[in-house]
Amino acid sequence: MTKIFHFSGVRRMMLLAAIAAGAVAAARAEYPVNYEGNVTLGAASGDFAPFYIASLDHGRNTQSLTSKIEAKVWRPMKMSDRFSYGFGVDLIGGYSSAVDYERFYPGSGWGTHGVRPATAWIQQLYGELKYRRVFLTVGMKETGSKMLNNRLTSGDIVESGNTRPIPGARAGFIGFVDIPFTRGAVQIAGEVAYGKFVDNGWLKDQYNYYNDHLTTGEWFNYKCIYFRTDPRQRFSVTAGLQAAAEFGGYEQFYDKGRFTQEFNYPATFKTFLKMLVPINDHEEGGFYTGNHLGSIDLKLRYRLRNGAEVMAYLSNPWEDGSGMGKMNGFDGLWGIEYKAADPNSVVSGAVIEYLDFTNQSGPIHLNPADFNGITITGHASGSDDYYNNRSHRAYANYGMGIGTPMVMSPAYNVNGYPSYMTNLTRGFHIAVEGRVSPVVTYRVKGGYRKAWGNGQFILPRPISLTAVMAEAEWKPASVKGLTLNGKVELDRGTMPGNSFGALVSVKYDGIFNLKK
Repeated sequence: MTKIFHFSGVRRMMLLAAIAAGAVAAARAEYPVNYEGNVTLGAASGDFAPFYIASLDHGRNTQSLTSKIEAKVWRPMKMSDRFSYGFGVDLIGGYSSAVDYERFYPGSGWGTHGVRPATAWIQQLYGELKYRRVFLTVGMKETGSKMLNNRLTSGDIVESGNTRPIPGARAGFIGFVDIPFTRGAVQIAGEVAYGKFVDNGWLKDQYNYYNDHLTTGEWFNYKCIYFRTDPRQRFSVTAGLQAAAEFGGYEQFYDKGRFTQEFNYPATFKTFLKMLVPINDHEEGGFYTGNHLGSIDLKLRYRLRNGAEVMAYLSNPWEDGSGMGKMNGFDGLWGIEYKAADPNSVVSGAVIEYLDFTNQSGPIHLNPADFNGITITGHASGSDDYYNNRSHRAYANYGMGIGTPMVMSPAYNVNGYPSYMTNLTRGFHIAVEGRVSPVVTYRVKGGYRKAWGNGQFILPRPISLTAVMAEAEWKPASVKGLTLNGKVELDRGTMPGNSFGALVSVKYDGIFNLKK
């Protein structure tokens, strides 16, 4: 009996040891999740936040007065794993000042009404999967330019990160991947996305119900493809194409305050396919379904002997054949970028850019296919109007341009005009950033832009803006995870107007580990 009891005790000890070992293993099986909390206060003298403070921040800070709290939780995909997943939740709440927009009221004439962002909204909410170097993201996730430096550029002319994310699905390659059998000599990158605009309420609030048209309930499509030569070489070339489209929706036309006509554009499965490969659609009277625009991009990179890199790039806009054929003169975004070998340098990066959208053709357009049964010889192709469309919404989300913010977004049209008023724009932009101490970084942006109207209507006199912003960020070594950020900006001009403002934020971030 004694031996049996002793043996049972050993088994019990072994069982307890196994349980303890399992507990230790479980404790080590950590599940890291990132978190971030942010408190922001901003004030400015104009109706809106200063230009650079408002731009390329995914639509967070557009108003002159703002106070809000942002809470974010996310888990990134592990690039080292063959299969991985991630997710994110980003919530914003607080107060922002209103902007008075003009509106025409039948029977009583013109009046104004205030429009402001919601008290609380979901900025990001997404889940994503990857297998090797292919990903799928579903939900709302912030994106930016695939070719430009998102911290320093004036903005990509197709998808810049200037507005809130559009809910939808996106799939493609994670960065650049080697093309098989090229041994890394040529790489490819590409994405395809579909989304649904959810800003109908804002569009209806901002619209003046007097002229032009209001289109709501639309869908969004984005696609891009890039090829890059071996980046390990001192010299490499990146070239590719971006294309975006708006389709579907419900359109209402108004003429001097009187409702005149309406159209419904169904978004069927066939319509979704047409966005991938646009074709001349006889069902649409010989036109292409949806509003299409994009850019042809080219980037040259050279690595200096000290490891620094110098890049030159061009983004050529297109909305029809003339843009694709580079028949719109000098139009495009032209830039030079410097990237230091050491990211902790006093000057770690710098950008100089020139934007020209002034070579659009005028409003005259003659297409023989427009006249059934009438013999017309010749063809006059015109009526360029970047980011605008006769049937679909302006290329914007919540009033902020999806493309470059250098072209004044519809949100700044306090007269309630729903489209871009000033896409005939020309300007330049400079930016520089670096580190002045182990815990302090800076960023400076400045530029000038001038506009003469849009592709259909010329302004009585040009408008312009000169803007300079300085930003400093401090991460005290004594408090890990704490970041203090301050921006101050001076704007002078009429695009939309003079403004002096500042934005201060306090952020705390870190990682907490859940047990699997």
